[in-house]
Amino acid sequence: MWMRCCKQRRRSEARAGIAAAAARLRGIAAAVAVLAWPAAAAPQERGFPVDLELVIAVDVSGSIDAEEARLQRDGYVGAFADAEVIGAITGGMLGRIAVTYIEWAGARHTRTVVDWTLIDSAASARALSASLAKAPIETELWTSISHAIDVAIPKFAANRFEGARKVIDISGDGPNNQGGMVTSFRDRAVAAGITINGLPIVNDRAGPWGWPAMPDLDLYYAACVIGGSGAFYVVANNFADFARAVRQKLLLEIAGRVPGDAPERIFKAAAREPERKAPPCDAGERRVQWLLDEQ
Repeated sequence: MWMRCCKQRRRSEARAGIAAAAARLRGIAAAVAVLAWPAAAAPQERGFPVDLELVIAVDVSGSIDAEEARLQRDGYVGAFADAEVIGAITGGMLGRIAVTYIEWAGARHTRTVVDWTLIDSAASARALSASLAKAPIETELWTSISHAIDVAIPKFAANRFEGARKVIDISGDGPNNQGGMVTSFRDRAVAAGITINGLPIVNDRAGPWGWPAMPDLDLYYAACVIGGSGAFYVVANNFADFARAVRQKLLLEIAGRVPGDAPERIFKAAAREPERKAPPCDAGERRVQWLLDEQ
């Protein structure tokens, strides 16, 4: 009898020990799973690879009226819904890019219209297009390309993407006239491995405040704004031409190519024409001072 009781007790103790061990193993497995989950998710959280990180920075300064601001916005709305642009995005090495869209004016005004968005399909490209189409447009005084670049630079470090190329895409209809020398901020971006491309809007009409358009704005962009590996600009001959220029520039940027007429060639050809000299990089600041002195 005593032997039978001892055996039963030992069996009970063994079963209890096995159950406790199993519970401990389940706890360890759960802990391992919890610890392993962030490591598996980390590539999605930071450093997600894309072909291109693109900051689109659009001028909404005082020289641009409401109709012209809408023409610019509609140019990007149409471009991201364009089948060829979508094909260029999805046909890249990884088939995806990351885009953020900001509008800028003076040294105290930038606004992120669409924050960093992954574009990897026709659906995601058209969703970005729709978001741009419905967002309101705000305009402000002055033109600070330097501030737009200054705001754009840290955006690359703050997102979750890691692009094979990093590009700031600046469009505007006039020179920098506030917020520090544009060349200093351009050089800071280039030193960080960022390329700045340009889309100067060349026209001969005065702005809403009566300020005349600056001649040779394309050469100003070539000399003072763009920079970095493969930098280029595409000229919009007026605001109505903006949609065509945006589409062309996006196709080149996404593919990592430059136009057939590279900026260096355009710049050298223009330099041979006496009337086609690049304005100084402080031309905008000089114009503001002259206009203030005339008041």
